[in-house]
Amino acid sequence: MALLHREDGVEVDAVILRETTLRHIFSSTLANQHVTVMRYHDLVEYLYRLMPVRPRGMHYSTIGYNHVGKLAVMEQITTGLDDNNEALDHAPGPPGSVAIGFTSPTMGYVLKIIRDKPTAQYKWGKFHGRESVLDKYRGVHEKNRSGSMLDNIIYSNLWLPRKMFKTVLLNEILSEAAGSVSLSGDEVFFSHLIVQRKLVPVPLYLQTCTREEAELVVIRLGQCIRNNAATNVFNRDLDGRNYGVSSLRFVYLFDYDAVEVLTDVKVRTNTDLEDGEEGIPDWYFEDGIVFLPEEIEEHLRLPDKGLRRLFREAHGEMLTVEYWTRMQRLLNEGYVPRVRTYPRATQLTQEGAEANLTLSPQR
Repeated sequence: MALLHREDGVEVDAVILRETTLRHIFSSTLANQHVTVMRYHDLVEYLYRLMPVRPRGMHYSTIGYNHVGKLAVMEQITTGLDDNNEALDHAPGPPGSVAIGFTSPTMGYVLKIIRDKPTAQYKWGKFHGRESVLDKYRGVHEKNRSGSMLDNIIYSNLWLPRKMFKTVLLNEILSEAAGSVSLSGDEVFFSHLIVQRKLVPVPLYLQTCTREEAELVVIRLGQCIRNNAATNVFNRDLDGRNYGVSSLRFVYLFDYDAVEVLTDVKVRTNTDLEDGEEGIPDWYFEDGIVFLPEEIEEHLRLPDKGLRRLFREAHGEMLTVEYWTRMQRLLNEGYVPRVRTYPRATQLTQEGAEANLTLSPQR
């Protein structure tokens, strides 16, 4: 039962009956809960019985026992590779310009290492180094992720067996991330290693799914961007490849090297230029991060006109300056959205006016 603490007492707000709903409440896409209990292993076993799809290591982390969760996740990774006779290889999809991602066919995680230098595809000017990227991943771990960003585990000074890696992958990370990775005999040393749950990048998912699934994912992609904005998170690299689809067909942002504070972004437009008018827009000479909302659709790379039209119908206001500047104004005024972690259908009563200030899970 979901309880609300009101001024006049405690109110039962919702009753949760489905495992899929419970999995969202204890999701790594939300802020970790902090539970103080002597027998936390027993609590994790209880949660695991309720949600056996989720690995035990993730259960430790979502109730606040992050160190135990890190140990359990890495044990699952190493034993899983041995049990399935697999080795780590490049993650599906195009290579990242800032990080190298790798996984195995049956593994439920993706591992990342930050490159020493970004590739030629990097489009954000000066690269501020590995630590600046890691700081963004740490920041996402520490904040409320609004149900729309993956948590991540960052390991430091980690040794892993050389046999875990395919040769081509190992050679690449030793070359492209030499400042973070080194080889000593049969062991590979990582000064840092990022681990996240495995998702299917949106463009890859749209290549193989049904039309109905594609339409659902496109709508949820817009909800993901909205939820992030409401918690003062802006991903300036709105390429659809930075968003992934889960086994329940929810959409999450998972790449954080281009994450910025929304209230620091300058929202501008080119739509005020007359047709055929030439010249350099005024915002071109401004310092800082400039965002043109009308370009969202282009950056997301939705593959056909029907899906682009659906996105405009569901989320057309996001293509306007007014939507983003209003959100910035609310955030600057101290607006903090309530993040509802369960669907409205589970509630016992209707919310009323405060529903407008609530971030809902993707539907």
